[in-house]
Amino acid sequence: MPSASSAASIIVPTYQEVANLGMLVERLFAALSAAGIEAELILVDDDSQDGTEELIESMKGRYPVRLIVRKGQRGLASAVLSGFAAARYDRLVVLDADLQHPPELIPELLRCLNRNDCDFVIGTRYAGSGGIVDEWPIRRRISSWIATLLARPLAPLSDPMSGFFALHRRTWAEAARVDPIGYKIGLELYVKGGCRRPAEVPIRFEARSAGKSKLTVAEQLRFLRHLFALYRYRYPRISLFVGLVFVAAILFSFLRKWSFPSVRLR
Repeated sequence: MPSASSAASIIVPTYQEVANLGMLVERLFAALSAAGIEAELILVDDDSQDGTEELIESMKGRYPVRLIVRKGQRGLASAVLSGFAAARYDRLVVLDADLQHPPELIPELLRCLNRNDCDFVIGTRYAGSGGIVDEWPIRRRISSWIATLLARPLAPLSDPMSGFFALHRRTWAEAARVDPIGYKIGLELYVKGGCRRPAEVPIRFEARSAGKSKLTVAEQLRFLRHLFALYRYRYPRISLFVGLVFVAAILFSFLRKWSFPSVRLR
């Protein structure tokens, strides 16, 4: 039995991602096995009713995987927190279920977390050898770039919007009241956890393998509300200025929806 400090709990929030889960589980445990890392995988599903329960049940004999099905509850951020609460180990890793985050880099995130008293490791698209697949639409790139600029004063990371990250349990447990609005739980944990010694691992952000993106205009507006709340927490004296910035950002999000064609880079 590994100690809680040497093993890891991998948390993956899911909703109607059954087409990606088989490959995710196989790739994830192949990478962990090759690196000699003991881990558990916790999938937190928002009652997808798409075959996820049956698929994971069929894989339990081969992999240390658990499925938590939430009834009447939705949201990526709260799903991650449910996974943390159920985790057995002290090193926590979060990634998406859609295979856009490369599970092969989980061992590198964990190695970084163990070095130099690091308190937060993020998989970055925007530093070193990191990048984004060419097929990503232009409007998604522009939206990501603007959101990153808005978030950087809160977290001096090259990719503070990334949903692929690792942290110690104590960072979450000792954080100020975690109350995310929307889906950027990593940013919330970095700010509320008082992280000061981060590390970054370059990743290539891939195209979704199957299924549909959950990023809607409503989610983007919730993200802006979340950012505003984090600014008020971190910089309470400049709330009025931040409010004006976010009004402009909200207006831009509506204009972007109607103005940018769905063009893909070639």
